Amino acid sequence: MEKPHISGTSRFILAMIFASQMWIGSSLATELLMLEQKGCAWCVRWHQEIGEAYPNTDQGKLAPLRRVDIHEWPDDLDHIARERVTPTFVLISNNREIARLRGYPGDHFFWPMLDEMLSQLPND
Repeated sequence: MEKPHISGTSRFILAMIFASQMWIGSSLATELLMLEQKGCAWCVRWHQEIGEAYPNTDQGKLAPLRRVDIHEWPDDLDHIARERVTPTFVLISNNREIARLRGYPGDHFFWPMLDEMLSQLPND
């Protein structure tokens, strides 16, 4: 089978799209922030029960997980309210907070609560 031919113009356009996505980074992406801290037993439990599977789920593909230590707050999240309760899950889209879940309610309740959060995403 012959490989499809991609013109120079098409390659340039694809390269520009890729570069713009790399430059924009997560500022326009939908992400699920997991606010955590060292010594958080419920954070450890979340990682044991959900963490490994999360990236492979529909939810994880729609809102990839970004772990944030509440004691080392990243500059790009200055517009997101800080939290003392861990874990806290913050759904952000287009650099805006959409929903927040304080605490980890266990694996049976986490998924429906996350689905409710995701249902609040704008339909852009």
